[in-house]
Amino acid sequence: MTTAVATRPAGTVSPSRRRRPHRATSRRRLAPYAFVFPFVALFVAFSVYPMLFTLQLSFTDWRGSGAAHWVGLGNYTYLLQNPAFWASLGNSAAMWALIVPVQMVLAFAIAVLLDNARTRMRSFYRVAFLVPFVTPLVAVAQIWVVVFDQRYGAVNSVLNAVGLPDVGWLVTSQWAKPTLALLFLWKTTGFIVIILLSGLQSIDPAVYEASSIDGASRLRQLWSMTLPLVRRTLMFSVVLQTLAIFQMFAEPFVVTQGGPYSSTTTAGLYLYNHITRADLGTGAANSFLLVIIVTVLSLGFVRLLRSED
Repeated sequence: MTTAVATRPAGTVSPSRRRRPHRATSRRRLAPYAFVFPFVALFVAFSVYPMLFTLQLSFTDWRGSGAAHWVGLGNYTYLLQNPAFWASLGNSAAMWALIVPVQMVLAFAIAVLLDNARTRMRSFYRVAFLVPFVTPLVAVAQIWVVVFDQRYGAVNSVLNAVGLPDVGWLVTSQWAKPTLALLFLWKTTGFIVIILLSGLQSIDPAVYEASSIDGASRLRQLWSMTLPLVRRTLMFSVVLQTLAIFQMFAEPFVVTQGGPYSSTTTAGLYLYNHITRADLGTGAANSFLLVIIVTVLSLGFVRLLRSED
């Protein structure tokens, strides 16, 4: 008895082999999405969803438990008509005026000195300027409370030693903001120095060599060449510090608790006060108003930079 065996014509490929290239191509196409998926999932879970939930919450009256009651634009209307909200923005704007101009000039001067330094200790100085930035903020704020205490602080002890009276650094409206601004300057100026130093080191040395041949002095090079070439880095630093100042919370919370007479209640601390009162709907509306304000300021800085190009 013979068995018939089906034979495949020469030159033909089995269906299973035809499917293998298709599967391999599909896997190559899906591989990038598989690698990106964990980031997208985490971003949606911890950024997009909380933002959308906060936006929805800003239109409700919710105390953290029970049902949320829809109030529409009531929370926004309440904040825009509340003098305390505008006072907190005014305090943040005053802190910005005290900090940013001084910090940009000081950080730029230090960065120029470090960039031109001909010493083996240059790397040490770079690290030293970063030490305040990486020091825990609460610890620094507690030190500020002790050093600037009106009765027992080291600063007033020095003033008394030279015959000057005590100053209420943390208990008077006149001095509370400058004292907090000094804390912020000490804590963050080193970080801005590193950012500006990276911008200075990106400048081609041939630019300075050509200007030296043309007879330009060091001061002229600094004003006419260095500043224009690092203006984008400077503007980035301004935007970065604007965001940080309008979000400032730990400094006034630890050092002054927003006082005296709410003179140091910044926008960030005012937002926190809604959370402590379990007024989560108003707090959510406050946060979105801050986002809008800071976004407008940042876009204004960017527009100013582009207008100078």
